[in-house]
Amino acid sequence: MARSKTLKLATFNVNGIATRLPHLLAWLEKEQPDIVALQELKTVDAAFPVAELEAAGYGAIWHGQKSWNGVALLARDAVPVESRRGLPGDANDGQSRYIEAAIHGIVVAGLYLPNGNPRPGPKFDYKLAWMERLIRHASTLVDLPHPTVLLGDFNVIPRDIDVYDPKAWRKDALIQPEVRAAFERLLAQGWTDALRQVAGDEVIYTFWDYFRQHAERDRGLRIDHLLLNPALAKNLKDAGVDRWVRLQPKASDHAPTWITVRVPPAA
Repeated sequence: MARSKTLKLATFNVNGIATRLPHLLAWLEKEQPDIVALQELKTVDAAFPVAELEAAGYGAIWHGQKSWNGVALLARDAVPVESRRGLPGDANDGQSRYIEAAIHGIVVAGLYLPNGNPRPGPKFDYKLAWMERLIRHASTLVDLPHPTVLLGDFNVIPRDIDVYDPKAWRKDALIQPEVRAAFERLLAQGWTDALRQVAGDEVIYTFWDYFRQHAERDRGLRIDHLLLNPALAKNLKDAGVDRWVRLQPKASDHAPTWITVRVPPAA
């Protein structure tokens, strides 16, 4: 009889894949995640390090953009089967922020939600509009019978517990009432915030800026999220953050954020 297996899924904003490739490869070798969503590639498609990742045992699909944005999905010992690139709802949106695929029996939607600063202004308006598009598209995914995950850098601080100093961030786009309300409407569709589900009210961060040794002092934000539809949430086993990656020299300001899930054998 076939047995269920445990998979590790992770999201990692690499903040420039060319610069951080050694960090990425070291993390992949040590932690061996099965599914990875990457954000902020900051590279054109032709420069994506496909050969290095294949040598590390990972197939990949990617949607790059020169100097900015860029998302990718990696699969250990497999190749993601792409189903969508680009978030629907705005044919004129040229920013590379969304990619979707089937990987190891899971529908995986990797995203890099706009930062929105400075606010008020067009960048904040774009963030809110992008969130509305995400909410509309996510409504088509949440009730799928297949295990489904929305994961990535959401650039949303959901609650005050998710930031080391809420007062210091009150004017930032990541913490605005409209942004939090949109995130709550997304969750209300039936998505489970996996890291918070496991951590409860524990303080846990995924991002630390480069100022005043914030990483070393653990003064961070929780803005990288993995949202699970009911079909996947019922099989959630564990979640955490690989903070050791952030503490490496010249690291990304994000750390890989992960979950483990039990996946039933294929019928």
